[in-house]
Amino acid sequence: MTVWEGLAVLLAGAGAGLINTVVGSGTLITFPTLLALGYAPVTANVSNNIGLVFGSLTGTWGYRRELVGTGPLLARLVPASFAGGVLGAILLLRLPARAFEAIVPVLIVIALVLVVLQPRIAAATAARRARDGADPSAGTRVQAAAQGGTFLAGVYGGYFGAAQGVLLVGLLGALLDASLQRVNGIKNLLSAVVNGVAAVTFLIVAPGEVDWRVTGLIAVGSIGGGLVGARVGRRLPPRVLRAVIVVVGLVAVVRLLVAL
Repeated sequence: MTVWEGLAVLLAGAGAGLINTVVGSGTLITFPTLLALGYAPVTANVSNNIGLVFGSLTGTWGYRRELVGTGPLLARLVPASFAGGVLGAILLLRLPARAFEAIVPVLIVIALVLVVLQPRIAAATAARRARDGADPSAGTRVQAAAQGGTFLAGVYGGYFGAAQGVLLVGLLGALLDASLQRVNGIKNLLSAVVNGVAAVTFLIVAPGEVDWRVTGLIAVGSIGGGLVGARVGRRLPPRVLRAVIVVVGLVAVVRLLVAL
């Protein structure tokens, strides 16, 4: 790796850390950069995933105020993300990518629709809760849907990770009675769980696929990007944040379709 190549990886890591904290899809910066530099796809994906764990942690720390009071909810969602991340990482190392590549753009588009409609869905959900009163079965159904969707997003995140944040924001924003900023904070924590458990799985199952120079540069860059992203994202009004999510998600869809 030359000095200029190392600088490119470092800057890509910083950009990915920033975007992951604000929206998600930072992998669409780092992964193509590594492929352009000649790294094998699996090595690029594994090394990138491990490096971005550190940016996920700094982004989560930056959103710590939005996570206050979410303990009971996270106690249900974190295990789902954990299990999904393990399964997704194993699938990456064991199965061909074509089936997932075909469905990923569809998942992202569905998530973007949920993000756009989130205010109306949230209002309809609140009205239904007020009408039905304390209906325990309704709350149970929402919790089950959130856990199931979080698990599936974890599988996808452990497998590839690009736009995992968009999927989580779209899903949780539609289901939870929470502000978009709080949903974004929850997204950052769940993404950190998925990336972390996938990284450990990679290290156990396929340590030879890790390029530690790449991992280290992405880690350093993503730490700085995550801190900056938290400062930027927490200041964005919900409408602006929603627009940013949609734009990044559409770019993700286009990039993935071009790569097919």
